Amino acid sequence: MSAHAPAPAPAAAPAASSASPGSMAWLVLMVLLWGLSWPATRMALDVVPPLWLATLRFASAGLCIFVFVGLRGGLRLPARGDWPIVASVGLLQMAAFSGMGMIAMTRTDTSHAVLLAYTTPLWAVLAGWLLLGQVPRRLQFAALGAGLAGIALICSPGEMDWSGDGALSGALLLLAAAICWSLVILHVRGHRWVGSPLALAPWQMLVATLPLAGMARVLEGVPQEVALTPRLLELLVFIGPVATSACFVISTEHGRRISTFAMSNFTLGVPLVGVLASVLLLGNRLSGVFVLGLALIVGGVVLAAAASLGRPARVGKPRAPGGAPACRGTC
Repeated sequence: MSAHAPAPAPAAAPAASSASPGSMAWLVLMVLLWGLSWPATRMALDVVPPLWLATLRFASAGLCIFVFVGLRGGLRLPARGDWPIVASVGLLQMAAFSGMGMIAMTRTDTSHAVLLAYTTPLWAVLAGWLLLGQVPRRLQFAALGAGLAGIALICSPGEMDWSGDGALSGALLLLAAAICWSLVILHVRGHRWVGSPLALAPWQMLVATLPLAGMARVLEGVPQEVALTPRLLELLVFIGPVATSACFVISTEHGRRISTFAMSNFTLGVPLVGVLASVLLLGNRLSGVFVLGLALIVGGVVLAAAASLGRPARVGKPRAPGGAPACRGTC
């Protein structure tokens, strides 16, 4: 998600049938669009204040999802049992992650932002251990060690100019945003689904939009000098309707057709595309320390995903309707 997490998508089916070439092509497109949304967000932030941009993102994407779900005949209020997950995803994964992420992007370069934001799987392992007593396996300990070492390198004085205006606070905001997302992952894993992830998505985006709009109004005021140019409109359409709502639909329709491990590795392409696009489109420069930190974080996330293989399913593990596993925030 441009300084944001992509909209939550259902986890891939454990060992469903192999995805068709068409599904794989859609998933590749999804990864490219999500990755490109980071530099697109950085460009839009030159004109639109961060909280207002996050508001516009979910307002426009939510409107598109409302229409899409309505045309498919699935638009209805969430069941009582689904409201906790609507609130969790809407407030933590969407509003908090996007709000803090976009503010952070005004303080640090995009390549650092996208990488720190996608440390979420590492924090999910740590949160599961500290909050739920889920003792990590050896592979997960290795994942945490590699990932945290990468984070230390990225945030070290040798890589980040701590004397820069807001650089350190920007990094801390990104890590806090990633932790918020990781808490949602834990909630999603234990949630008993009534409605489908797609049916809940418009309500989650509405729940995200309202507090973001309120905070934007209070903290940033009404923007006075935003010129609605064709270029800005293109960026807003790309960030909201395309990189959020359209990619959400792709992930729900095609992500379930590959294994969870494959989907986890697939979405690792998002920060890699985001970093590369930031270099090509924004002129970000990558140091040797950054590249090493990138390798450690990506390696840690791969190990965290690999550790989930072969784990015995818990009795009554909640599943999304229709046989798909309960959704989790991926991207």
